[in-house]
Order: sequence, then structure tokens, then C-alpha cells
Amino acid sequence: MSTTISFAQNPDLEFKKVLHQRVDNYFQETGLSKNHNSAMVIKSVVMLSMYILPFLAILLFPLPYWAVLIAWIVMGVGVAGIGMSVMHDANHAGYSKNQKVNRWMGLTMNLLGADAYNWKIKHNKLHHVFTNIYGKDEDINSRAVLRFAYAAPLKKYHRFQYIYAWALYSLMSLSMIVGDIPKRFAYRRKGVTNISPSRFRKSVAWLIAAKIIYVFVLIGLPLLLTELLWWQVLLGFLIMHLVAGTIMSLVFQMAHVVEGPHQAIPDKKGHINDTLIEHQLKSTADFSKKNKILSWYVGGLNFQVEHHLYPKICHVHYPAISKIVEQTTAEFNIPYYVYDKFSDAFNAHINTLKKLGRIKVDGQII
Repeated sequence: MSTTISFAQNPDLEFKKVLHQRVDNYFQETGLSKNHNSAMVIKSVVMLSMYILPFLAILLFPLPYWAVLIAWIVMGVGVAGIGMSVMHDANHAGYSKNQKVNRWMGLTMNLLGADAYNWKIKHNKLHHVFTNIYGKDEDINSRAVLRFAYAAPLKKYHRFQYIYAWALYSLMSLSMIVGDIPKRFAYRRKGVTNISPSRFRKSVAWLIAAKIIYVFVLIGLPLLLTELLWWQVLLGFLIMHLVAGTIMSLVFQMAHVVEGPHQAIPDKKGHINDTLIEHQLKSTADFSKKNKILSWYVGGLNFQVEHHLYPKICHVHYPAISKIVEQTTAEFNIPYYVYDKFSDAFNAHINTLKKLGRIKVDGQII
């Protein structure tokens, strides 16, 4: 397969023009900003508080260890919440009209031990453009013993991945702490980054410094300022990341690695017959759109179709936009995948993991 991927070009695509016009009309008629509102600001404060306040409680109060562990668990929920509801919009430049605000809110990812710069390359440049395309979208590239793409090599142990995948999912955020550094160099070798050598060296230095500071604060300070033993601190730190990793992995997987959305395979020249907007719709799914509590917490990522179509619009507007998308896709007979219940999307992901564990790219079952 060609290393360059291209999509069909159709600037006069009627569906695209009608959809964008209707979404623009919605904001004009309501007078709403496409960016954050007061509810989004409150949500940001809540998510950051779920991460910071329990940690301060650990440092400042002589809590029994069971309470310390609960605090770490709450922090894990907060880590996932920040990742899905705060930094995600900001690093798409959708949180605010002010790019300085977007930058600072996007850097909340670095507070979690990860790296905003790497994430923007992986997510914005690769996943959002090459959604569900094996070899380009890192979210479905093979990882360790997991197979997310039918175009990936199939091993016998993959038939059990629907069972062991959850243990690996939980390591998502933890793996970024160390994995971000070699990934920065890997992106450089692949030519994904386009900054000068001097700026690249500076960025690596800042990256390493940020990791050291993160480890010192999250692990070093509890060791220095509390009576907690080293293993108690490490256990709490690990639990926090396992909780966050499990939540974030599950939410992201249920939007793409489910029954319905397809995995396009380019021809030998790297061409895909669909336009980019058609490809996004065919490779993405929504779920639990009527669950307001879930929608609030996951930052609208259950409105993944709308997010892929309008990544620079703040997610607080996705419920309204989804009605426009659903109506317009129906009129133009374009696929729009939706799972009404969380359990339906969850089961669709399990079934897809099972199929990926047994079906080769040519459809042969082992």
C-alpha cells in the first residue's frame, strides 16, 4: 500500500454544503458561540478539582490508608475527565476563540503525565484524518498482543483478546508517561514533525523536564510530606492510572472499533473512493446520546460523529448538532451509526474484538 493516502475530491458535494450551511444557520439563529460557555467553564473547574483536591487532601491531612486509596481513585476519574472534557477540546482549538486559552487548557494534559504536543500529532494529524485506516491511524494499529484492524497480521492468541484486552486498556495513561519520549523521536524520524532541529531539541528537553516534575510531584511529594510508605504511594499512583486508562480506552474504542463503522483499505496508490467527510461518517459511531450524565462526563465523545465532523466546535454543542447531522444524513442516504445504549456499544466492541481475533483481511476465519 502507498505511504500517501488520498481521498476523493468533490468540492460540489451537495451533502457537505447542506450540512455545513445548516450547522452555521443554527449558530446564527441561536446567537451562540461555537466555543465554550459557562457550563463548560464549570465543568473544567469540576474536572480539575477532582484531580487536584484529593491529592491536596493526601498531602495535607493524616488520612487512613483506605481513604487515601479512595482519593487516588477519585483522581483517576478526574484524570479521565480532564482528558476527555478539557484538554481534548482545547488541543483541537475548540475550547476558546483565544488560542492562548486553548494552549494553556491543552497543557492540562501535561498535568496528567502525558504530553499535549505528541497527542496533537497522534490524534489531530493521524487519527482525525486517517480514521480507521490501518498503518496511518495509530488508534487501530496493532499494539502488543492486540489486533484492532482486519488488515493487521492475525495471530492465534488474538482469539482471546476480548478477554485480556481490558488489562492492557487500563495501561493507556500509564504508558504515556514513559512512552511519550521515544514517540517524540519516532515522529521526528517519520517526518511527522516539521520544526527546526534546535526547536526539536528544546521540545525534547522540556518534555523530559515535565516528566521529571510530574513524577516528583505525584510520587515524591507524598513520600516527603506524608507518613505513607513507598509502596503505598506507588500503589495509589498505579490505581489512579489504571482507573483513568480503563475509562478513556473504553470510551475511545466504542466510537470506532465497533460493529458498523468500517475500516477503509486504500488501493495500491493509496486512494480512497470516498470524500473525507463521507469517510468520517462511515468510520465512526455515536453512542448513548440521550444519557446526559455520561455525555457530560465524557466530554461529548459519545457524539464522536459530530466531533469528527466539527472538531473545532466545543463539545457542549454536539447534542444540538447531532440532530442536524442525523436529519441530513438520512436525507442524503449516508450512513450514520448510532448505538442508543451504552451496553449496546459495549457489546458491539466485544463482538468486534472477537471477530478481529478470528477473521483475516480476506474474510477467512481461523
